[in-house]
Amino acid sequence: MKKILVVLLIAVLSLTLFGKVKVALLINGTLGDKSFFDSAARGMKWAEEKLGVETKVIEMGYNPAEWEPTLEDISDSGEYDIIIVGTWQMVELLERIAPLYPDQKYVIFDDAVDYSKGNLQNVYSITYKQNEGSFLAGAMAALVSESKKFKYSVPDKKVIGFLGGMDIPVINDFLVGYIEGAKYIDPEIKVLISYVGAWNDPAKGKEFTLSMYRQGADVVFAVAGETGNGVLAAAKEMDRWAIGVDSDMQLLYEEKDMDIVNHTLSSMMKNVDYSLYRAVKLYLEGKMPVGKAEALGLKEKGIGLADNKYFREIMKSDPWVLVKLKDIELGIIRGEIKVPTAYGMSNEELNKIRNSVRP
Repeated sequence: MKKILVVLLIAVLSLTLFGKVKVALLINGTLGDKSFFDSAARGMKWAEEKLGVETKVIEMGYNPAEWEPTLEDISDSGEYDIIIVGTWQMVELLERIAPLYPDQKYVIFDDAVDYSKGNLQNVYSITYKQNEGSFLAGAMAALVSESKKFKYSVPDKKVIGFLGGMDIPVINDFLVGYIEGAKYIDPEIKVLISYVGAWNDPAKGKEFTLSMYRQGADVVFAVAGETGNGVLAAAKEMDRWAIGVDSDMQLLYEEKDMDIVNHTLSSMMKNVDYSLYRAVKLYLEGKMPVGKAEALGLKEKGIGLADNKYFREIMKSDPWVLVKLKDIELGIIRGEIKVPTAYGMSNEELNKIRNSVRP
């Protein structure tokens, strides 16, 4: 309670003495992905409602030629106390522009700038231990796949799937965690792996996923932004299971398509919303760690499986699965289970992991 009062007091003093703190979120894409970018925008909404700051979300679209001039224009305006960008695609642009505006505070999420290049003391980088959350997703997929109690499982096959947006380090960090989590449950399980090569092509995502279901997968993990919505549609069509990512897909679809809700086991939440809200809160407290990168995992509530009434209803099919997942989560938080990461992993090491689960 005391901490909450201190934060509110700091926010009130900031507003009284300096006017509202203003935050700009620049999205290198568009809203409506029901995933990563929508989660970031939700974090801005929380910051407005709970911290009293003023926020603006700017959709830059999917044309990379638009991103740098937009970031430079917003920086040059001097209008915002904090400018937020995200994803690996914005790293080099921010490394070029941030040093030109040393008094401007920047936040980048889901990747980090290279601080060894210097002149980046005004940038706070937020990364996520998606490998930890994906370990839970992989364990859940394996448990459900092998159980005879879940409606859409094919227990005799022991095959699950993974759909990635692109073959890049952050997506492979999801993949490595997913594979290792599945193998933690069953060392002999097989994982079908596909990369779509696009973040905003649900039709192609569905096409690739249908192929995996036809090859025997009964659970597919979608890690592909808006493209991943095609995984949910394919699960509905084939009566199989999907796992969403970044946002709680069951809650996002509950007013639109209950068939998709009922074919979605859960979502591996990369809590972009909470992390950005937290960053603004730290700024108001004078504690935002600019000049540093911070990795948020299960312990820091940066990631985790979505827990809602639909998830719990599905888990009633076999309550032991929920108990097992909680044990695994606690094991990771306590350091008893070490989850490997794709970051720093050689191509040879990554291919060894991928090949270990190929059918």
